[in-house]
Amino acid sequence: MNAENLIFKLYFQILIVPVMNISIIGTGYVGLITGACFAKLRNNVVLVDIDKKKIEMIKKGIPPIYETDLDKLLLTYKNRINATTNYDLAVHSSDLTFICVGTPSKKNGSIDLSFVKKTSQEIGIQLKKKKGWHLVVIKSTVLPGTTEKIILPLLEKFSGKKAGKDFGLAMNPEFLREGTAVKDFFEPDRIIIGFYDKKSRDVLKKLYKDFSCPIIETSLSAAEMIKYASNAFLATKISFINEIGNLCKKINVDTYEVADGIGLDRRIGRAFLDSGIGWGGSCFPKDLNALITWAKNIGEKPRIIKSAVEVNKQQPLKLLQILKKHIPKLRGKTIGILGLAFKPDTDDVRESRAIPIIKQLLIEKATIKAYDPKAMKNFKRLFPTIEYCSSAEEVLNSDAILILTKWDEFKELDYSGKTVIDGRRLEEAKKARIYEGVCW
Repeated sequence: MNAENLIFKLYFQILIVPVMNISIIGTGYVGLITGACFAKLRNNVVLVDIDKKKIEMIKKGIPPIYETDLDKLLLTYKNRINATTNYDLAVHSSDLTFICVGTPSKKNGSIDLSFVKKTSQEIGIQLKKKKGWHLVVIKSTVLPGTTEKIILPLLEKFSGKKAGKDFGLAMNPEFLREGTAVKDFFEPDRIIIGFYDKKSRDVLKKLYKDFSCPIIETSLSAAEMIKYASNAFLATKISFINEIGNLCKKINVDTYEVADGIGLDRRIGRAFLDSGIGWGGSCFPKDLNALITWAKNIGEKPRIIKSAVEVNKQQPLKLLQILKKHIPKLRGKTIGILGLAFKPDTDDVRESRAIPIIKQLLIEKATIKAYDPKAMKNFKRLFPTIEYCSSAEEVLNSDAILILTKWDEFKELDYSGKTVIDGRRLEEAKKARIYEGVCW
């Protein structure tokens, strides 16, 4: 062990005796939040990323992403969190390693496993040099069979060791919602442990021993499928209520009353039955497209999942149809946009429903004024030419206002005398001179 490794190991040993020493590869939403939360649970955590700027921010206790309470965790538990670009330091100073790298979509809808493969290779190289048993846990969202058929062979090839004997392997999917990810980590509905060998299962159960929720033990592939099936079902539930909402609007029925009524059925439940302009973010779009492509590759036709995606694609355009009822010609008109993030309490604009709406407004030569409390910097990378306002109040000085994200601060605005087309059911906006909801 070189001097740098020794110093790094001693750094952890002088701390309060931890539950476990954990390394996490990838500092996106999943990796960073998982690491910060495990640090609160008295574990020592080392975060690994190739992005040096992100690593320096984390070392200073500054989160490179916006997520409720994440900044407090990084500062409060900074003595248990370290960050590096060095796999050697991470693997050799930890008992288990979580793989939390991204699995983005390719153009054909399939997932790109290049980051997962590279990470598996790097971990394998370190395992070859490390004495003793080490657990590798996959948290990245990967399709059924990936852990056993792709990750396991890479770990064995580059380590020269045998899975289930020299090192452990498990699949532990995450179910964190952006905006409430910290809360979701500490208050999960369930914890899924897909395991290759019993020792891996036992170590993960020890790590989660203080959680009171059900812990489900499965095969690796079942754990992978649970993640995809969960996201596909929730996305379908949203698309379903949006389609019902479109029907209700035609007959002047309040969709939210319908949702309340069916949601009381314990077989259905009220969650994810708020109709609007659809879902976005980093998970649902990517995961459903991946599931559709994978299903085709194994000879199945995913009809329901494909329909959920199609409804979601068309739903934001419903809002523009309503807008044109009140302003038939948008050329030269100023359209105010309230909300750019795909949901409140995040700065994430990936697959935001604001994107197709603004694209169409620009095609029709409308002037756009936009505001979001957290997401304007990220959105500006996509649309650098539209006007970004310094406050929500500035947006109100428009020919019409579109509500695209349900931020709490939008509830405080004075909508009287305005024309508002609402995509997110903001009750306070109903005081506008002209008000219409997208599907209620």
